[in-house]
Amino acid sequence: MSTFESRKKQRELNEKLIKSALILAAVISILTTFGILFSILFEAIEFFKLRSFWYFLTGTQWTPGTAGSQFGALPIFAGTFVITAIALLVAIPIGLGSAIYMSEYASSTFRDYLKPILEVLAGIPTVVYGFFAAITVAPIIVEIAGYFGIDAAFNSALASGVVMGIMIIPLVSSLSDDVIRAVPDSQRKAAFALGMTQSETIKNIVIPSAMPGIISASLLALSRALGETMIVVMAAGLRPNLSWNPLEDMTTVTVTIVNSLVGDFEFNSPETLSAFALGLMLFIVTLILNIISLSLIRKFKEKYKVNTL
Repeated sequence: MSTFESRKKQRELNEKLIKSALILAAVISILTTFGILFSILFEAIEFFKLRSFWYFLTGTQWTPGTAGSQFGALPIFAGTFVITAIALLVAIPIGLGSAIYMSEYASSTFRDYLKPILEVLAGIPTVVYGFFAAITVAPIIVEIAGYFGIDAAFNSALASGVVMGIMIIPLVSSLSDDVIRAVPDSQRKAAFALGMTQSETIKNIVIPSAMPGIISASLLALSRALGETMIVVMAAGLRPNLSWNPLEDMTTVTVTIVNSLVGDFEFNSPETLSAFALGLMLFIVTLILNIISLSLIRKFKEKYKVNTL
């Protein structure tokens, strides 16, 4: 056997090993996802054998551990939606705006200083954000609301949502900056050659082509907000409250899951098993959001391809 043939066989063997390792990594990821799903699903089924599934989705009273305990999760879902919506309303405009500025307007020197400073926000522990929300932001909101004659609780969804939005700004900003900078400069130069201004180029060329990545960044920020616990505990409270008023206290699914699992109840009790039912609902919501985001990304890609033909 010649040296050339032996090297060829060695390269083919290396290719097979690399391919097998990648397949193994993909299979492990898929099996892990199904393992998480089934571990939650089986316990959630046990809970629904003890309590009504319909009342769990539509009930307005969540009173575990009391006489005649009720497990209506609608107040918890409402609190999760309100706080997450506030966080996204803060994070997406500021994060996307800063990404556009850093990628399109800022000089390279200034961007090299600005981006690391902005990303420092991602490394601050959530408990510090919780202190900031409870000690600084919440009193400011109460004072502003009082100035207009509006009652506001010190534990409010608004304080929690605002600080949570500040926390996830780096996710939106950093990822959006990367995808905007990945848009080929040839597209910008072509737009300038047609007489477009810089703002028109950003609006009509850069943002549409980067929209799939921006949607992915926003989805990642949404998932981060849905899973946050410490800020909600310290700034929004623990009370399930069916209200759309962001100035009232309320709680989220993740906080309720923690409360259900750290209690002094037996593992097979409805109080403990309710955590798995909430986890299953959170898993389903996240799955639906992923499906919607993939559909939106596909539509934007198809539209962009049509417009560039």
